[in-house]
Amino acid sequence: MSRQRAQRVGEEIKKEVSEIIRLELKDPALEKLTSITGADVSRDLSYARVYVSIYASRDEQGKILKVLEKASGFIRSELGKRIRLRHTPVLLFCLDRSMEYGAHIEGVLKSLDPLNKEGDGREQQGDK
Repeated sequence: MSRQRAQRVGEEIKKEVSEIIRLELKDPALEKLTSITGADVSRDLSYARVYVSIYASRDEQGKILKVLEKASGFIRSELGKRIRLRHTPVLLFCLDRSMEYGAHIEGVLKSLDPLNKEGDGREQQGDK
């Protein structure tokens, strides 16, 4: 199976799973900001790793992932109705920490920049 087809199917899965979570699931835990950031599909299209970004504390992130894992059967059945594939892939939900990591890197870079350091005396120079 071509890698290009797997990527196209992954993009379609990402779009449809996002819609299913937003419109079909009625769990109160999913009211937090959750977004599907990507979906990697195996070459034989039997497994799909779905990356989820959750804007919440670490404890709440774990709870939301458990809710998604519990609902994976329902999401998979809905996905099978929306996407015409011979076999609907098994969904594996993974937490995407790229936004968190990006914010951490930005903070490190800001701390290294001498112009952005707080308390370097610039405020005092402007008062004179």
